[in-house]
Amino acid sequence: MDRSQKIEDALQSIRPFLQKDGGDVELVEVTKDNVVKVRLLGACETCSMSVMTLKAGIEEAVRNAMPDVKSVESV
Repeated sequence: MDRSQKIEDALQSIRPFLQKDGGDVELVEVTKDNVVKVRLLGACETCSMSVMTLKAGIEEAVRNAMPDVKSVESV
């Protein structure tokens, strides 16, 4: 399984929680230096808690799947 697929699987595991609140996330890019870039969608775009969701939820899920990921950033 390639890196992108592992990351997609990790995002899929957190999607139900985001979608429950009217949001979603999509994978944009995995850089050469292991930074994952995602786009927050729907309610997540304007939510005041989006930074917390990104770091405590999305980044944690991605790093559990791919420990070599340095960070997850919203673009």
